[in-house]
Amino acid sequence: MKYPLIALMTDFGEDDFFVASLKGVIAKINPSARIIDITHRLPSFDIKAGSFILFSSFKYFPARTIFLVVVDPGVGTSRNIVLAKTENYFFIAPDNGVLSLVLEDETIKQLREVTNQDYFLPELSRTFEGRDKMAPAAAWLSRGISCEEFGPETTSYKKSYAEKPQIKRDEIIGHIIYIDKFGNLITNIPERMLELLQKKTGKKTLSLSINDREITSFEQSYSFGKKGELLFLIGSLGLVEIAAKESSAAQKLKIKNRDKCKIIVRNE
Repeated sequence: MKYPLIALMTDFGEDDFFVASLKGVIAKINPSARIIDITHRLPSFDIKAGSFILFSSFKYFPARTIFLVVVDPGVGTSRNIVLAKTENYFFIAPDNGVLSLVLEDETIKQLREVTNQDYFLPELSRTFEGRDKMAPAAAWLSRGISCEEFGPETTSYKKSYAEKPQIKRDEIIGHIIYIDKFGNLITNIPERMLELLQKKTGKKTLSLSINDREITSFEQSYSFGKKGELLFLIGSLGLVEIAAKESSAAQKLKIKNRDKCKIIVRNE
């Protein structure tokens, strides 16, 4: 069976030849393949950001989509390349934790190391395995080559998880896991934890504290409040987000991507 849709995500940016090289390799092997770009603007080397973006988007793709994920700070080392077949999708990526969230969420049917050089480019470099190994493997898979052909089965993959939020007395302690283009700060606190906290304490009013700033506006969407005012809300992923109306919460709070921040949500 052929799987002609390949979703591509990298930290390469769009100014160099890297992304075009991946697409060229795929098109040469399978001219019928359709390629959809998830993003190429991930923070460089940021495996956790890549894992989060992939997890946030993969369920909106058609079943049998092949996801090619190249966030690879360990390129040229002994780290493996993995091919995961789940109930609904295929994933090819370096085994560095970037698939952690999706593989925890999906039912894994097969997990294999990608080692068969028949499905690599003839000439291999040590610095661009996304082009030389992963892209051709994705292309051959899209042509209907079975997973078994790519390499031996494995039972484990590297996990890289963000710290989980915790409820302590009348507080939830969490942290920032991603900053989007608009400067919204996405936390690891799910909506259900707010509901648990309210049920536990019997109180309804919530406030949020970050970097010694207290935010009391808990709103339904980004458009509430005054322009530039900080607020928090439940975003489209079901997670608490910190935002500023028509402005950047990240800039206002002087927070950058990958900064570690404690967030405390408590009843008043």
